[in-house]
Amino acid sequence: MSIEDRVKATAQNIEGKVQAAAAEITGDTRGKAEGEAKQAQAQATHAKEDVKDALKDAID
Repeated sequence: MSIEDRVKATAQNIEGKVQAAAAEITGDTRGKAEGEAKQAQAQATHAKEDVKDALKDAID
């Protein structure tokens, strides 16, 4: 498990949520899409780390 990768992904998820929310308020569809993309990328990183953890547990 890479704590650093999980922290970065969590920060990216928060950044994406803030960006999407701000874009929703201002009506900026591009900004909203970018924020949602950041959230999706963060979720993918968390999923990758979960798989790595599961493989490590299976080996141990």
